[in-house]
Amino acid sequence: MSITLIGLDADDTLWHNETIFRMTQARFADLLKDHGDPAVIEEHLVTVERRNLAIYGYGAKGFTLSMMETALELSEGRVPSKVLAEILAAGREMMAHPIEPLPGVEEALAVLADQARLILITKGDLFHQEQKLAASGLGRHFHGVEIVSEKTPECYTHAFRRHGGDVAQAVMAGNSVKSDVIPALTAGAWAALVPYPLVWRHEAADAPADHPRYRELETLADLPGWVAEIRAAA
Repeated sequence: MSITLIGLDADDTLWHNETIFRMTQARFADLLKDHGDPAVIEEHLVTVERRNLAIYGYGAKGFTLSMMETALELSEGRVPSKVLAEILAAGREMMAHPIEPLPGVEEALAVLADQARLILITKGDLFHQEQKLAASGLGRHFHGVEIVSEKTPECYTHAFRRHGGDVAQAVMAGNSVKSDVIPALTAGAWAALVPYPLVWRHEAADAPADHPRYRELETLADLPGWVAEIRAAA
């Protein structure tokens, strides 16, 4: 089978992201230490985030609003304005945090770009995702960029068609089973999981068992070899 398109996730596949969120969450728990222990604060924040995803979407802006809402709820509206200001400052710092590509990503992208057209498929805030891609210096490797509100089978089908390919001849790779693997396989693409050490709780899902179009890889550097293997098997 000829692989014509390779889709790649961005956050925690090309550069660090969840690590930044975890550091901000620890800072948030410390700011609210008078209103509960870290575990209670985390659970409440997770609940608020889940409630708000359909409204604010994914990314640092929505996370900041959810932190503020959590602070107001846990304090019963008595959280000091100074704490709210600190939360806003933490959100701004997340937006401005330096982008650090993961080890070996630059080299892997150069090899992959010689195999097929690369499409960046990521979800989140449009402005921030565009900002991060520009700051990463990796944009030159990509034929196209798709920033979506949610990753669904239809999203992958339409994205690959827009860039001149068929979903059956496409590979999607990323760190999320829920967003990068399952919907891509459902659409009929090949899918590779490239694990990141930290998994956002809203992205937790079980990997498919024995699916012929699925492979878990150790790093993105292993993806070119799997693409070559798919072609050879055809």
